[in-house]
Amino acid sequence: MSATQTPVIVHATRVLAGAIMISFAAVFVRLSDVAPTTSGFYRMAFGSVVWVMLLAAIPAMRQGWQKHWASSGLIASFFCLDIWLWHQSIFYIGPGLSTLLANFQVFVLSLVGVLFLKERLHWRFGVGVGLAMGGLWLLFGREWGSLSPDARLGVWLGLMTACAYSLYLLSLRGYQMKHTGMRPEARLMQVTVLCGVMLGLINVTEGHGFGIPSTTAWLSLIALGLFCQVLGWLLITQSLPFLPAALVGLLLLIQPAASVGWDVWFFSLDLSWGKLTGAVLALIGIYLGLRATKGSDSIANDD
Repeated sequence: MSATQTPVIVHATRVLAGAIMISFAAVFVRLSDVAPTTSGFYRMAFGSVVWVMLLAAIPAMRQGWQKHWASSGLIASFFCLDIWLWHQSIFYIGPGLSTLLANFQVFVLSLVGVLFLKERLHWRFGVGVGLAMGGLWLLFGREWGSLSPDARLGVWLGLMTACAYSLYLLSLRGYQMKHTGMRPEARLMQVTVLCGVMLGLINVTEGHGFGIPSTTAWLSLIALGLFCQVLGWLLITQSLPFLPAALVGLLLLIQPAASVGWDVWFFSLDLSWGKLTGAVLALIGIYLGLRATKGSDSIANDD
């Protein structure tokens, strides 16, 4: 059965499974008990091993892997910035809220679509931005004066992550459209390897070692590379094109929503009713942002 003949429920299940895998990324970063950049490096290192093994085992996936390393280097630089900022944000404000802020990238992508791709904004964009900003105020704004400097920094790092993540997705999509003969899996392998090199160099510059302190840390970092860097995205990218946009938006919303839930469960994130309301409003806003442009049935998801 070809991908186009596979039932929608199968594609939806794959995307859901991938989103849940990726939702654990910030949890694994926190459990790894190493410096933020170090955890980013190992995510790429273990992910690179898995990608190479996959491409070696499945010849169809490695089409074009020898070419376009320079363009993958540019993509990897944006991804490196994304990972570096996000992992720092996790350190300061925790897995759930940092992931929620990173998903504000949907608004950046919508604006880029309008300004550069001649897309038209749907009414959902304005409503989504309003809800997301209201949620942001409930989460952080009304207590901004009492937040510690570290918490404030974590918020800004999370919002900067959204911008860096947008640059990563845009460059990835752009070069995949330009280099049509290259399989997405081959591209992601290149980007993962190059991003790992960049994060390794930054880790050395920051003065961090590469030691892994415990069995829990080993398992967390391996899971970060295996499930979050490879398998989760593989499931999502292979099935997204075959799903309607409304369903895509709901499924992708699982990732930030679950990340907040894991933060509450594993790390006792304290969400007052006001903050819980803020998180819900932000999630609804993100969903609307995913469908913010006319013709958003092609949401894709460039991931």
